[in-house]
Amino acid sequence: MGGMPLWLFIVLMVLAAVVVFFLLPTLVIANGIYIVTLTRFSKKKWTRGPSMDEPIYMEMFRQGQVWREEHLDAKKDVHIVNEGLNLYGEYYDFGHKRAALILPGRMETCLYGCYFAEPYRAAGYNVLTYDNRAHGLSDGHFNSLGYKEYRDVLAWCRMLHDSYGIEEIVLHGICIGSSCALFAITAPECPDYVKCMVADGMYTRFYDTFITHMKELGHKSEFPVPQEHAMLLRIFSGANVVTDGPFKRIRDLKKPILFIHSREDIFSIPEKTVKLAETCTAPKRFVWFEHGYHSKLRIVDPELYDSSIHSFLTEVAGMEETS
Repeated sequence: MGGMPLWLFIVLMVLAAVVVFFLLPTLVIANGIYIVTLTRFSKKKWTRGPSMDEPIYMEMFRQGQVWREEHLDAKKDVHIVNEGLNLYGEYYDFGHKRAALILPGRMETCLYGCYFAEPYRAAGYNVLTYDNRAHGLSDGHFNSLGYKEYRDVLAWCRMLHDSYGIEEIVLHGICIGSSCALFAITAPECPDYVKCMVADGMYTRFYDTFITHMKELGHKSEFPVPQEHAMLLRIFSGANVVTDGPFKRIRDLKKPILFIHSREDIFSIPEKTVKLAETCTAPKRFVWFEHGYHSKLRIVDPELYDSSIHSFLTEVAGMEETS
């Protein structure tokens, strides 16, 4: 052993065994999950079509397409380039000087975003729905959970302001889109004309949500796959999902926020979201839904959902009510 002490040799052999027989197999699992859930190397993945065949989701998607068809006369296909990526969306111009930007969740595109557009149209807002990087028609390979996408959001906001004369913008995020909206609105470079945000199903940290998803799939162990998955996210997506996220960023929020959440949400745990809201010192409103799946609340009670947004826009955000 070349003079190596026996105890050191034994320690190294044990460590090697741990890596080969325990950490390496779980790293393969974590890598597989990462590839399936957060990467796209073909535009055949995460297209503009439905991302799942679950009945409630499909009804939401269908209603979104009905809304889209009803307002085709207001639709403009839009395109920007940000950080070398071609990004695409649909802009519904109803002739107003303010607009809502719908931030979709993972696997979703501008077409699904149409489902959430009506409360803003009714309140006197134009609506922009778009394809995140690595989704729909947009370029990109990695879903970075908002850590990079928020810069695309700010680019879309600049387009609305510079090209269409929009003077006020509200960000509406769904699940991961909520986190992305928070990253955007708290960024030092966020312009003043981004006035407020709505968070549908916001979580505290993606790391916590990942563990919850794993448990729902029957994987009870919290080590080492979540840690390895977080490591891959940090390496390839630049996302620090362990020590960074909404719970940290919300301390920097100064502009009004509306939390929309279900007491039955099993992924963005209600108790943790309450703590998130308590940490927030910005003007805020919290609307509870007694029933409803994660990020599938408007379908449960459209009247409550839409009226909550309207009240928030006119009262909390201090915006002039549209007659």
